[in-house]
Parts: sequence; structure tokens; C-alpha cells
Amino acid sequence: LYAVTAAVTKFGLLLPVMNGINKPTTVNTSMSQTTGIPTWVWVVLLVAITIFFVVKTLRKPKSKVAVPKLKQKFTGVRYYLFEKKYHPFIAAIVVGLIALLAWPVSESTGRMYGLGITTPSANIVQFFMTGDVNLLDWGVFLVLGIFFGSYIAAKGSREFKWRLPDKKTIRNSVIGGACMGFGASVAGGCSIGNGLVETATMSWKGWVALASMILGAWFMSYFIFIRPMKKAQRATTQSNAQVTTQTQTT
Repeated sequence: LYAVTAAVTKFGLLLPVMNGINKPTTVNTSMSQTTGIPTWVWVVLLVAITIFFVVKTLRKPKSKVAVPKLKQKFTGVRYYLFEKKYHPFIAAIVVGLIALLAWPVSESTGRMYGLGITTPSANIVQFFMTGDVNLLDWGVFLVLGIFFGSYIAAKGSREFKWRLPDKKTIRNSVIGGACMGFGASVAGGCSIGNGLVETATMSWKGWVALASMILGAWFMSYFIFIRPMKKAQRATTQSNAQVTTQTQTT
């Protein structure tokens, strides 16, 4: 539904809505040009901030609470590919290198852009509707590769299963997919396009989008996870207090 909504927004009935929201402006999104500060200065500043938080995180004392671990299922290469848990920083470095490599590889095919999900997803839908092979660019094969890669990872870890979600999950997925497709199209990119690619080019659009995504995730996490957890804790505390009071009275 994400791809369908993105296609409808970029090429179909919702195109006038997107164009109405994204009216042409004379605003320059380049952080270097609007501030007069060279790009390399922004990069050095970003690297310094990143190193500061990485070092600060690594210096934190490890939790004394023992985290239960599952029994190792695989050995050899299969263990390192499909089971081993890597540090988040290692995963972040790998993702960054992939994003860096995507630029020259994509440009070598005539597509002058890095990683992208929204427009390629919409192009897939358009291809099935029109049969225009010109839509099948590097980005389309990237999206298809995500599906094949996920399948290989799931099969390799023996976690692949056909699952039928409940009605609530289906409803939330439909609404979420539609909102994501429309929002990513209007924003000119999804969490990858804005949060990973546009930020790397030092674009105001990317950094504003990334900050908005972080704040949105925190905001919704409060209502979906933190608030219900606090209510449950209060209910448990009140219940225990009532039991204690009854016991003392008896």
C-alpha cells in the first residue's frame, strides 16, 4: 500500500494535492550556500559531534542485569551472516558504507542519486500499470533487492513463516502504509531519502525531515508504549496497596 499510495500521489489523483502543498519557492536548501559556511566545515562539525556521542555511549557502565540469550543454532559463516548480534555502531558503519557506495553505482547506470525507496516503489506500480520499461532503473532493482534480501535472511536464520496478522494489525498497517506513501511523496523522500541521503548532502530539507521523524517517533512512542506502561504500573501499585491495606485490617 505504501508503493500504491506513493504512485497515486506522484502520478495519479493526489498529484494536484502534492503540487498544491509543494508550491515552488526560491528557498535554497543547501546549508553551505545559505550560511556561507563551506560544506567541509559542516562535515567536520558533524563528525566531531558523532564521535563525542559515540565515545560517551561506549564509556557508559554496562548494565549489571543479565540479558538472556538464545542457544546458538549455527556455526561458521552461517552464524556470522544470519545469527550473530552485531553492535549497533558496527551496523551503522556498514549502512553508511552501503549508502556511500550507492552513489557511484547508481550514477553509473544514469541515475544521479543515492539510496531511494519512495520514487522507485512508485515506479514499480507505474510499470505494472503502463509497461514502460524506462521506469525500471537502479532504484527499482534496489527495492526489489530489499525483498529478496529479506527473504534470504529469514530463510537463512530459519525464521521465515507465512503469518496472517490480526484485524487490528491489518488496519494499522493499511493506515500507516497510506500515510507513509503520501507523506514520503510530499516530503520528497522517505526516512532513507531524507534521513540518510539528503542529510549527507548537507541539505536543510534532510535535516529538518530527520528532526521531525525523531520528534514524531518520540511523540507517538509516548502514547503507544510509555503512557500505557505507566497506567499499568499505577494500576499494579494501587492493587498492591489495596491488598496490603486489607491484610493489615484483617
